[in-house]
Amino acid sequence: MFTGITEETSQIITLKPGKITLKTGLTGISEGDSLMVDGVCLTVSEISEDKLTMDVGGETLSSTALKNKRAGKKVNIERSLSLSGRIHGHLVYGHVMNVGKIVSKRQSGNTVYITIESGREFTDKIIEKGSVAVNGVSLTVNEIKGGRFSVAVIPQTLKRTNIGDLKSSDPVNLEADMIIAAARRK
Repeated sequence: MFTGITEETSQIITLKPGKITLKTGLTGISEGDSLMVDGVCLTVSEISEDKLTMDVGGETLSSTALKNKRAGKKVNIERSLSLSGRIHGHLVYGHVMNVGKIVSKRQSGNTVYITIESGREFTDKIIEKGSVAVNGVSLTVNEIKGGRFSVAVIPQTLKRTNIGDLKSSDPVNLEADMIIAAARRK
């Protein structure tokens, strides 16, 4: 489990069927640890100096936006939650529920407003002012209209994540807050 608070943006060194290798400055990671990469929970399989390699199954590649990533691109990284730690975002599983698409992005003052097309099957699982994970980043839902929702991103989040690099039509990994999603099913 994760909190949706990115610890670092890491650069992809290689992404091929079965494996992803990242350049990272994070320490204290061991083989077998869970790591959230752009919202996808992966298991560390190899560590060498400043590189981490994780196995990526075919299902994961086909059902997430990782399939669109290439060497040199930045991804958001978070180590799994320690039950003795503080939760700064919301509970995030790293299980991508939907791949959305950036529809628009505009700046007003120091805030960037992003609208994401996700389809009704996803927006039916979220609520306004509730939490959503976009590429693994915990954000607050501003507005929902049909199969689209919007978020407002503050400067700290833009600086610490790859959210600021997103452009119109870019795919993003989405995960609804599981507590809200479960309540909405009733």
